[in-house]
Amino acid sequence: MVKFRLIEALRQIEIEKGIAIETVLSALTDALLSAYKKNYGAAENVRIDIDRNTGDIRVFEERKAEDGTVEEIEVTPENFGRIAAQTAKQVIIQRIREAERDLMFDEYHGREGDIVTGIVQQNDHRYTLIDLGRVEALLPPNEQVRGERYEHGTRLKTYILEVRKTTRGPQVIVSRTHPGLLKRLFELEVPEISEGIVEIKAVAREAGQRSKVAVVSNDPNVDPVGACVGAKGSRVRMIVNELRGEKVDIVEWKEDPAQFVANAISPAKVKEVIVDAENMTAEVIVPDNQLSLAIGKEGQNARLAAKLTGWRIDILSESEAAKAAAESEASKDEIQADRQCRAILEDGTRCENLAVEGSEFCELPEHQKLAEMIDSGEFEVVEVEIRDEESDGEDGENDVSGPEKDGNKENDGEENPEAGSRESE
Repeated sequence: MVKFRLIEALRQIEIEKGIAIETVLSALTDALLSAYKKNYGAAENVRIDIDRNTGDIRVFEERKAEDGTVEEIEVTPENFGRIAAQTAKQVIIQRIREAERDLMFDEYHGREGDIVTGIVQQNDHRYTLIDLGRVEALLPPNEQVRGERYEHGTRLKTYILEVRKTTRGPQVIVSRTHPGLLKRLFELEVPEISEGIVEIKAVAREAGQRSKVAVVSNDPNVDPVGACVGAKGSRVRMIVNELRGEKVDIVEWKEDPAQFVANAISPAKVKEVIVDAENMTAEVIVPDNQLSLAIGKEGQNARLAAKLTGWRIDILSESEAAKAAAESEASKDEIQADRQCRAILEDGTRCENLAVEGSEFCELPEHQKLAEMIDSGEFEVVEVEIRDEESDGEDGENDVSGPEKDGNKENDGEENPEAGSRESE
């Protein structure tokens, strides 16, 4: 029998490391069995027994008796304690480390999307390591805010993107650019959000520069924007400080797309919003002096508003909208003129009705009859140039109203046969 102060040591490990005694005892049993087989022969039916109360270690082996029955006898070597301790030491340490890694993985697994606070340990161009206490988190370059400096020892709030299980332990990937970080910061600073009174409906963010947050209140007596801003801006100021000066616009979410888009363009004032629900597009008309504010620097405000609402947004000033409307009206008139019925009325004016689709004439029966006669070849359509009376009076060559202009007085009383033939037709 081999006896260690084993149980006391394992209880201490359980207190300090949070590892259950049974986990270590199981690892120790495997290690002792391996050590016995290595040093005393690879017996097939060997069992290691560790007393959970006293820590006594015994080795048992199954052997056949003379009568053929199988019995289990103790075969614990005299020097097994020293050999077992030497052999099992590294294995036990390794199992303890694995158990610790599993505990740390279990602690962070499932926390993707949560916010954690850590201390910057190492920073270079490849990555930044952040100490979270029992594990180090990795902040990759593509998740770092451009222009932010992470000095050693600085406390930093980050957003957990992913938790990976590796041979070296859990690897926690965090971000400073994810929109979820802004959402979690609001949940920490605004009690109404954590209580469910105010709800964050959408977040659009360009990390380090500007963000927009759409909120709605589930209580008609609570102003969602005011709750997020806080008294004299105290709540949103804490968030801006944590994001190192990033501007945050808080707007009220509306079920009506036109109102929501108008709110999202804030801080610019909006005159009118024309939405196309089928194509998810919105045309926003703003006063001329608000156009640059609505678009923002390099289109940032309009871009964030589009991300926040999920709509494609076109912004026009009032003068641009008026010009576009006039051009559209002129285009409609031109299209209408092209579709005007070609029939000439008795008073010499053109029919004002629109031609039916696939025809040059309107739906009036007599005009449709005319179209049929033209199609059948009964009438031949000849293009003529129409001139007003004033121009006809000025141009003598085009004035055919009297025979005097013909220059031949002998034909004054004669009938023009060609004219007569046309009249008969």
